[in-house]
Amino acid sequence: MAVEYLEKTATLDDVLREFSKIKSMVADAVDEGVRSALRAARKGRNAAQEAYEEGVDSVRKAVKQNPLETVGIALAAVVVAGGVVAWLTLRRR
Repeated sequence: MAVEYLEKTATLDDVLREFSKIKSMVADAVDEGVRSALRAARKGRNAAQEAYEEGVDSVRKAVKQNPLETVGIALAAVVVAGGVVAWLTLRRR
């Protein structure tokens, strides 16, 4: 049987048929890969959205429980950020 296969010459129709099969297999694999990537991106986006919402809820709860401490932390962050900006601005001169 192997000898018969090797002795048989491929016609143009055989080559085109095989090429068409390979082309459809590659197209199917690419489509499946794209669908899989989109599913993974959606899952990642949903996880990030949930983490963001939990973080916002946590911050809101902390602000309600300790309003003065929150104001103090925000003020300190503004002072530090302003100091960094001023230092960078003066350093360039």
